[in-house]
Amino acid sequence: MILRSEKNPKSATLNNHPVTNYKIIAHMYFYIKALHIIFIVTWFSGMFYIVRLFIYNTEAQEKEDVEKRILTNQFSIMIKRLWLGIAWPSAILTIIFGGWVAYLYGSVPTWLWIKLSLVAGLYAYHFTLHKIYKDESKGIFAYTSQQLRFWNEGATIFLFSIVMLVSVKQSMSLVWGLTGLTAFILILLSAIRIYKGLRR
Repeated sequence: MILRSEKNPKSATLNNHPVTNYKIIAHMYFYIKALHIIFIVTWFSGMFYIVRLFIYNTEAQEKEDVEKRILTNQFSIMIKRLWLGIAWPSAILTIIFGGWVAYLYGSVPTWLWIKLSLVAGLYAYHFTLHKIYKDESKGIFAYTSQQLRFWNEGATIFLFSIVMLVSVKQSMSLVWGLTGLTAFILILLSAIRIYKGLRR
């Protein structure tokens, strides 16, 4: 099935589907898309918060022994529940419903290929967080809290890029898109440096 207009499902073109089944298929598309968006939101929420917990857990290692032990135990529980209970299930359901939406959508325009490339990068970012999760669960803290703060903005950059792309689609100029993304990244990095200076 190729849906040519989300606002007017009747304008869609059907391939190998009886016309009598069209309403069912069209409604299915919108429900599946809604579930896809919901799990994207919960996935991003998990990625945003997990890195904050990594930061707090890393900084807890600098505390006195008793305080360090209490904080580490508490953060470890929170990290495990968030990562395995929310972030991972959301990542899996996002790709399941996303693939389903792509199948129902039918044709794959250029902007969607670019989005899929960004999504592939987002999953790669997800796996880097999983590596940090595994390390910290073993008591290995390979990154400073400042390095983690920089890495925390990875999800923000992907979110900004994907939402802008999906919102404007073919209307986006590649040059202006890259310029805007670069400016956004520079603003984020500057904000982190300013925050670091204020903490001192």
